Amino acid sequence: MVADLVSPDADAVPSGDAPHPVSADPTFALHAAGKLRIASTVPLRDAHDLSLAYTPGVARVCEAIAAEPELAASYTWTSNTVAVVTDGTAVLGLGDIGPTAAMPVMEGKAVLFREFGGVDAVPICLDTTDPDEIVDTVARLAPSFGGINLEDIAAPRCFEIERRLQERLHIPVFHDDQHGTAIVVLAALRNALRLTDRVLSETRVVISGAGAAGVAVARILLAAGVRQLAVVDRGGILHADRPDLSPVKLRLAEQTAHWGVSGQLVDALDGADVFIGVSGGQVPEAAVARMAFDAIVFALANPQPEIHPDIARRYAQVVATGRSDHPNQINNVLAFPGVFRGALDVGAGRITEGMKLAAARALSDLVGSDLEASYVIPSPFDERVAPAVADAVARAARVEGLTR
Repeated sequence: MVADLVSPDADAVPSGDAPHPVSADPTFALHAAGKLRIASTVPLRDAHDLSLAYTPGVARVCEAIAAEPELAASYTWTSNTVAVVTDGTAVLGLGDIGPTAAMPVMEGKAVLFREFGGVDAVPICLDTTDPDEIVDTVARLAPSFGGINLEDIAAPRCFEIERRLQERLHIPVFHDDQHGTAIVVLAALRNALRLTDRVLSETRVVISGAGAAGVAVARILLAAGVRQLAVVDRGGILHADRPDLSPVKLRLAEQTAHWGVSGQLVDALDGADVFIGVSGGQVPEAAVARMAFDAIVFALANPQPEIHPDIARRYAQVVATGRSDHPNQINNVLAFPGVFRGALDVGAGRITEGMKLAAARALSDLVGSDLEASYVIPSPFDERVAPAVADAVARAARVEGLTR
């Protein structure tokens, strides 16, 4: 029987005594019995309906798909369903909490897919951190899905896992912690630069953090035209002479070598136009004060930004955070539902850099003439967001010849 995933009705939550005193907290009350359920999309009222939905009618559909596998996209849920896969090693701001504790976040991700993009999603928490096992498990599950959304897998393993799955599968594989963040950052940055009369190719950008998000943000900024970029980790600015760099960081150091800056974060911020924080470390106010006039600060760590917005506004014209209680929230939900919606709609076998750049431009363009310091990125509740991103991604896929 074909089914989709939806948020539960109140009637769907089992009754009974609260299993734990914390259930008095309204947050726990909302999560009681989980945030998803399976719902049938076809009627099952009598023997005739049963004969169509299951035996004997279903056999004809199975035989047709066996003869023409591409028919699965039309006659099963796969064309509108993605797997949300994690190993629980890099969850939100919580870190390595394991697969069981990660499930509420994965359920939440599935709810966001459905509510914002009309995409069904199944949370899958794997009890392994071995890249080989993760890749093999996801590859074996892939026939049940139209796409794979990797979530909260720690760097550097996340890079290898995504790459290997992209090479092995013929459906979109997207690590949201990398690419969702990168798309929204680029979209917001385009508008912040427009507001401050800057251009990408002449803007000095500093990224604090060289994990999954930091590497992806750096890559998309380079692809978009940024030429002066410094990426900083705990050991300081990435440069090719550092002996402690992983292959991913070494490649990034080589790509950003033309700035020629070495040292620590404070050194990189001297005269910088843009700070993008995806690290969680705290930046001294004295270092922020060394940035260029009318600077741009995206301090995205949650729940505590690298630079508190009140401090950032003393020196920056545009300030963004990852929090919902400040203007300009950089939230991945602005990207991933529309990205998958567009890719699934045209049967794209992968999500390319061009599709990500198109998504970022579509997001940026939605702000239009309403641009101001407190509005450089649309709200997640702007109903135009997912359709605009989906359309841009679908058009880019067609241009690149990736449609089914």
